[in-house]
Amino acid sequence: MKSWTRREFGRLTGAALLTALNQPKARGQAKARVVVIGGGIGGATVARYLAASATAIEVTLVEPRQSYATCFFSNLYLAGLRPFESLSHGYEALAKQNGIIVVHESAAAIHPAAKTVALNNGSKLSYDRLVVAPGIAFRDRALKGYDEAAMEIMPHAWNAGPQSKLLRRQLESMEDGGLFVLVAPPNPFRCPPAPYERASLVASYFQRRKPKAKILILDAKDSFNAQDLFQDAWNRHYPGMIEWLPAQFTGGVTAIDAKTRSVITAGATFKAAVANVIPAQMAGRLAQQAGLANRSGWCPVDPVTFESALQPGVHLVGDAIIGGDMPKSAFCANSQAKACAFAIAADLTGSARFPAHLFNTCYTYLAPDDAFSNAISFKPVDGKLKSVISFVSKVEESSEVRRQAARAAEGWYDAFTHDVFG
Repeated sequence: MKSWTRREFGRLTGAALLTALNQPKARGQAKARVVVIGGGIGGATVARYLAASATAIEVTLVEPRQSYATCFFSNLYLAGLRPFESLSHGYEALAKQNGIIVVHESAAAIHPAAKTVALNNGSKLSYDRLVVAPGIAFRDRALKGYDEAAMEIMPHAWNAGPQSKLLRRQLESMEDGGLFVLVAPPNPFRCPPAPYERASLVASYFQRRKPKAKILILDAKDSFNAQDLFQDAWNRHYPGMIEWLPAQFTGGVTAIDAKTRSVITAGATFKAAVANVIPAQMAGRLAQQAGLANRSGWCPVDPVTFESALQPGVHLVGDAIIGGDMPKSAFCANSQAKACAFAIAADLTGSARFPAHLFNTCYTYLAPDDAFSNAISFKPVDGKLKSVISFVSKVEESSEVRRQAARAAEGWYDAFTHDVFG
């Protein structure tokens, strides 16, 4: 099983782009201005890789948070296997090492015709190109009764931060023998294997601390990502602890009663000791307000340049886009961001444009010492991103191979976050 170093990760994922983009600026020529909204994985990667050509392009990153906590690996935190601080990454290196102007403010509005971004503090930023990485939002009224107040009782924990800490406190205080109910969302959503990884790692915590506890997954779907791998692991590691009910069995979750911590389906009501409700998703609010999303709630883009199909001169990357075969994962956001940076730099500097290489590489935990991996490459075909080569772990893999994958995942995380944040 591959062990990752930062150098090897950079070679695989496009660090050579840092050299390819570094085009000299003609004497006396003003720098082109690129504004990036959103400092998650996609936005930070675009900013960092564009700033590699700092002699030609001035990059401004707009992000209200002082640090970013990764959603990936946050399930390890919920299971007590990783400190929350290890998930947090600041923007200091992007500013110091890459010369990015980091503005800790929220974007209030986008004005494509004027090529300006209005900030919440009343100021405006002008741009030659704009990149929006808005992440996800939850669909309004996706579940009856699940509002902001209910989220403080039955957390989603789908954005790493206070919600993650709340869910962990609830799991820690739950009595042995209690029922943990996880509501899994309909497709498409951020990180397809994550709800089931969460159930697996919470089960590992229960085994250690609350062996009589039970986990019930109420799914909006009738099947899920890597289902054979998860169900095999649940039978091996947590026999009798995890039950998965598909939508065709329950009729789907129709409502939430936060006062009683109850999840209501078409045919039954399930009262939880702790409930984790992950609602249906769409592109982030800014994308909706700026006319970057279509009726599906997601953002159509050119699969080569990641320019919006609805607003010329505006590019989008990450979970918000309609990605074809590319899942909504951190690695995909990072890969898209590099292709987007390459395309923008080529247009603004007149440099050569090379074919983008798009990948997804992911590790998923089934238990603390049992993980599986997948790797997929993609290319644009007929206006859509199509998978061309793929690998995924098999159920019959040995326990040693899985242990190696769990160890490799740690190196992958360190190399990946260094590639994004420096």
